[in-house]
Amino acid sequence: QVQLVESGGGLLQTGESLRLSCAASGSTSTIKVIEWYRQAPGKQRELVAGFSDGGSPTYADSVKGRFTISRDSAKHAVYLQMNSLKPEDTAVYYCHALTFTRLSFWGQGTQVTVSS
Repeated sequence: QVQLVESGGGLLQTGESLRLSCAASGSTSTIKVIEWYRQAPGKQRELVAGFSDGGSPTYADSVKGRFTISRDSAKHAVYLQMNSLKPEDTAVYYCHALTFTRLSFWGQGTQVTVSS
């Protein structure tokens, strides 16, 4: 089992920055892929950024150049640095982990609200 806890959400204005954190615990050595998703009201959950099993970061087109995913393996943590935030970035942000045995784990989510 893998437990994921997100933190760092908040209420911001357009153009501001925020860093989200995802702390993983449990069987962290089984994690193959770890990602950030978001879900805006009335919309489907979408992939924002992630690390593939090859280790390279990937980003949704809508956040390229503004968001950066990083990780601290020693702390079992993944971060999402979000710059130049826009109202359309408003969503609940979720951390997601996929293990080598294809088990899927989600955090509880953290709310990010960007006002214009």
